[in-house]
Amino acid sequence: MQTVSSYGVELRKQNIPLRQTLEIYRSAVCYLTERYGQAWEELAGISDAKRQFNVAEHLVHTTKKNVARFDFDSHFPKMPSYLRRAAIQHALGSVSSYESRMELWKKAGKKNGRPRLVYENHAMPVFYRDVMYREGTDGKDEAYLKLYDGHDWKWFCVRLSHTDMEYLRKNWHGRNASAPTLERKHRKYFLRFSYTEEMKLAKAPVTEQVICSVDLGINTDAVCTIMQSDGTVLGRKFIDFPSEKDRMYRTLGRIRRFQREHGSAQSRKRWAYTKRLNMELGRKIAGAIVTYAEENQADLIVFEHLEMRGKITGKKKQKLHLWRKQDIQKRCEHKAHRNGMRISHVCAWNTSRLAYDGSGEVSRDSKNHSLCTFQTGKRYHCDLSASYNIGARYFIRELLKPLPETERSLLEAKVPPVKRRTSCVYADLRELQLQMGALKAA
Repeated sequence: MQTVSSYGVELRKQNIPLRQTLEIYRSAVCYLTERYGQAWEELAGISDAKRQFNVAEHLVHTTKKNVARFDFDSHFPKMPSYLRRAAIQHALGSVSSYESRMELWKKAGKKNGRPRLVYENHAMPVFYRDVMYREGTDGKDEAYLKLYDGHDWKWFCVRLSHTDMEYLRKNWHGRNASAPTLERKHRKYFLRFSYTEEMKLAKAPVTEQVICSVDLGINTDAVCTIMQSDGTVLGRKFIDFPSEKDRMYRTLGRIRRFQREHGSAQSRKRWAYTKRLNMELGRKIAGAIVTYAEENQADLIVFEHLEMRGKITGKKKQKLHLWRKQDIQKRCEHKAHRNGMRISHVCAWNTSRLAYDGSGEVSRDSKNHSLCTFQTGKRYHCDLSASYNIGARYFIRELLKPLPETERSLLEAKVPPVKRRTSCVYADLRELQLQMGALKAA
């Protein structure tokens, strides 16, 4: 399996014409998008993507046949060929996307929301190696970029962030990076490098698998349980970052007080800072989950399939809006694949509502929402019980899936809760294993 990782290296402040280069590249993309939109009937008839690109590139150059439609060379003289081809590819993609959206809009018969072809886009140039980008010599934190200074394309030496370069030398030394792409973020410029790796994922049989079942929460960031197919629990961990959450909630309080006095229009910078704190919290949670799974040699990480549709109401509305559950799962998936682990999802219905011991629904504490009381009177951590149920649902599904229909029906008759995946709990997995063992012995 191929995994693609990227890392942005900050360009230190110095007198280099990055803005002029960005302006002329975006102007070229805008110019080509408009022209290809006019000539799309000719280009749309070509099914082969490579041949379509070649025809589009020939249209760029001024000839006697297309001089009336295209005059790219006179508008953008001396533009490097690789950069021109990147602009052509971007313009073709914009026009093709617009035509597809327009066709779907017409089929739907809608009268509003008509798609439009965007010329002024946020395209970023790619610095191809040897022709647009060269690495520095003697391990220095520098590189050479071919930039437009307003008159001509020249080579400029740019200084790179030392900490970013140390990270790349430590973690990505000896691996080939793709051509870097210019990126502008938080009023700073970065060179984003991409690395492609070939990874082999674990393929252990279900009965030999060790999984890490994860229940993502709001009060406790994540609860992880290391489990085997017979229900044996090998480890548990509560992942929480109270200081990071406290810092974010303090900034939310400042925003609330600021908006009372000055209104919401002037609080954009404060919201941007809070968003960055929340993103960093998501990165830490994902890293802690994968690190714990790797330490226990887990073959697979199991999450709930979380979907929150509709309008969110209640006093915890803001916490739910700031809950980066999808981002955490996406980051965990990337990190897990890099470590050879797989990712799986189970239905989230009733994982927290039902007790793991099969006693039925739980009642949450009104003061401490993380704790609950079972119908047997037992007090337990609700997220830990949910993580048991998540792991059990995965194993129940994987154990029943390959069985013949007759054998599966016999087991479902002996353990009725496994018929419906939304009612499965940890106790059902233990009972299913007992019945499978008895059936195998018979």
